[in-house]
Amino acid sequence: MHSGLIFGVIVRSVAGASLGFVGLLLGGVFEPRGFMPWGLSSTLIGAVVGVMGGVALAPYLLIAPIRGVLQRIGEVQGSKFFAALAGLILGLFIAVLVSIPLARLSGWPGTLLPLILSGVFALLGIAVMLAREQDFSHYLSGQNRASRTALGSSNYAKVLMDTSAIIDGRIADIIQAGFVNGTMVIPRFVLDELRHVADSSDSLRRNRGRRGLEVLSKLRKEASVPIQILDVDSSNGLEVDGHLVKLAKSMGAAIITTDFNLNRVAGIQGVKVLNVNDLANAIKPVAIPGENLEVRVIQEGTEAGQGVGFLENGAMVIVEGGRKFLNTRLNVSVTRVHQTTSGCLIFAQPKGH
Repeated sequence: MHSGLIFGVIVRSVAGASLGFVGLLLGGVFEPRGFMPWGLSSTLIGAVVGVMGGVALAPYLLIAPIRGVLQRIGEVQGSKFFAALAGLILGLFIAVLVSIPLARLSGWPGTLLPLILSGVFALLGIAVMLAREQDFSHYLSGQNRASRTALGSSNYAKVLMDTSAIIDGRIADIIQAGFVNGTMVIPRFVLDELRHVADSSDSLRRNRGRRGLEVLSKLRKEASVPIQILDVDSSNGLEVDGHLVKLAKSMGAAIITTDFNLNRVAGIQGVKVLNVNDLANAIKPVAIPGENLEVRVIQEGTEAGQGVGFLENGAMVIVEGGRKFLNTRLNVSVTRVHQTTSGCLIFAQPKGH
């Protein structure tokens, strides 16, 4: 059974039982004296009405508010939540200590002042701890937030995905290769934008949108990390990029994107951005066809006439016809580059020979 359905059944049952008990008591209060059958009926009617009212009103009075609160809590950064909780406990503890002598006052001050101080100190405790949230987070994790920089070793528990990164498609291979840790979060408004692009009348935009949906389907089926759809819509008149940055700040999450403008805006606001293009630039090929290299041929190749050398970064260079140049350095021209999981193979020919 789905967890949401179980939650609804439990809440309805508790609400129905509680209001049924209240109805039972009220039915007994209004029992007509001297006429037991009617008194019994009024008690039963009160209980039945209470149960039915609890079951009917639970979705509006309990289930929806509880789900709203849980959703808000899920969007809050973990360190902020625990900082606020610690501030609340600390504030209430101080309020109890201060309220002990005040409670001995006679009249309304002895009753009202402790309640007021409890609220004031609770709010002050939350405000102070949230203001020092970075120090609180540092104390809990033993790490400096500034150290959360590497794409593959990101300490962010959640990473928000931008529409451009989904459409680009390379993110699926990056995740599958294990370069990104944590939970990949796709907000509902990003999905809506992706569907809007896929339904565009422009054929180019439509193809890009459908490609994005295919990539998303692949991610949900094959990704090595959890994929979460966050049920939150764009609000307050913000564009998708602006709302994504705001959501990332509230969750303490990073953003994966290929959008240069989003990269700049998020960086200005202190949000960590994992740019797929930056990663691609960092792992670009060490050589391209037509490029000239100088290499020392140190051994024979597997094919007839081949010679093999290595660049300083360890890349293997296979020189066609290089066998006769063993133990000598020569200039070669790159003909093709083959990237494998074990490294990069560069095929070249001697230049001027």
